[in-house]
Amino acid sequence: MARLLAQSDSEKLATEIERLRALSGEQLDQRWRELFGAERPRRLYGALLVGVLAYRLQERTLGGLKPATRRLLHQVAGHSAARGPITASLAKPRLTVGTVLLRQWHGTTHRVTVLEHGFEHSGQRFNSLSAIARRITSSRWSGPLFFGLKAMAQEQTNASE
Repeated sequence: MARLLAQSDSEKLATEIERLRALSGEQLDQRWRELFGAERPRRLYGALLVGVLAYRLQERTLGGLKPATRRLLHQVAGHSAARGPITASLAKPRLTVGTVLLRQWHGTTHRVTVLEHGFEHSGQRFNSLSAIARRITSSRWSGPLFFGLKAMAQEQTNASE
């Protein structure tokens, strides 16, 4: 949702969303038909229904998800339906030459630049992000985890295997 709103448009959207809470079930069903062009799913009601309607109003006003986010959600949904492991095939972040990673540690911002073969930090070349994380923290860290390239949950799963 990238578009910026004028103050009046923002207030209009907020008012419209607030009004949803006061609608009856029949009125919410009518609003659903207006916004989605179909009947409301029977399992969707109450606060969840109001939340979905509010999201749809915002989406129409501000714009929807980025195409990359839509692709990721479709990919995750496909794996869920197939009951396969999701994390194994999701696109991992790719570090291209020139990418700059920033990490704050104890009040200091650390800047790492991706090189063709390795990484540069504080004027020194390193073979791995883990070596840089170790230098910064004085303890053993997964470099990708330290720099936010690997989810904490994935790291914990890998540690228990």
